[in-house]
Amino acid sequence: MKVLKTLAIVAASTMMVSCGNQKPDVKSLETEIDSASYALGMDMAIKVKANFEKADTDLFLQGYRNGMDSTNMLIAQEDLNAFLGAFFQKQQAEKMKEQQEKAAKDAEVKFGDNKKAGQDFLAENKVKENVQTTDSGLQYLVLKEGTGEKPVATSKIKIHYHGTTIKGEVFDSSVDKGTPYDASPNQFIPGFTEGLLLMNEGAKYRFFIPQELAYGAQQRGAIIQPFSTLIFEVEILDILEQ
Repeated sequence: MKVLKTLAIVAASTMMVSCGNQKPDVKSLETEIDSASYALGMDMAIKVKANFEKADTDLFLQGYRNGMDSTNMLIAQEDLNAFLGAFFQKQQAEKMKEQQEKAAKDAEVKFGDNKKAGQDFLAENKVKENVQTTDSGLQYLVLKEGTGEKPVATSKIKIHYHGTTIKGEVFDSSVDKGTPYDASPNQFIPGFTEGLLLMNEGAKYRFFIPQELAYGAQQRGAIIQPFSTLIFEVEILDILEQ
């Protein structure tokens, strides 16, 4: 992890610099060692600031001094790596969540019409003859019943699929490519996975997948815009491994 490497360099570099008693700021750098010492301290500070904006400078310096003289340590040395690893992992996860939430809000403003169009489509489609709806909101139509076994999430299966938007735009199709696709049900978007697990070997279904069970706020390629409801025709040709 970048932050931990930075902090490790800080720890190593402190072995080269005398802590001693606090002295007044030096106004000029007289020797090459002076310059290297100052540059190293400044470089480390910039890196820590870039990776940890909320760092408390006083506590940072207190930790530095305690590490140099090995006294009054508030965290045991053997616990440092585990603590810092967990802390920065949590910070990274929170930052990623914030970025995803911001991206979703931005996409909502720009592509909110896609969500509305999908909701309207599904509301009309739901009442059509033979269309069934699961608790999650996935809609499906049985085009052909299968007589074989049902796959489980980790089964290896051979399928044909044809994917379109609600406008009929084809974004991917093993049928058009002329080559079936081998995969496990748990490798797909949630709505596709759920649909596959409803099917028996030999069955052919049409899935109507709400955006929240597809790619949500993500753009996928040139055709699948954020909040797109997707339609797939899927046939399980063979269960290769259960």
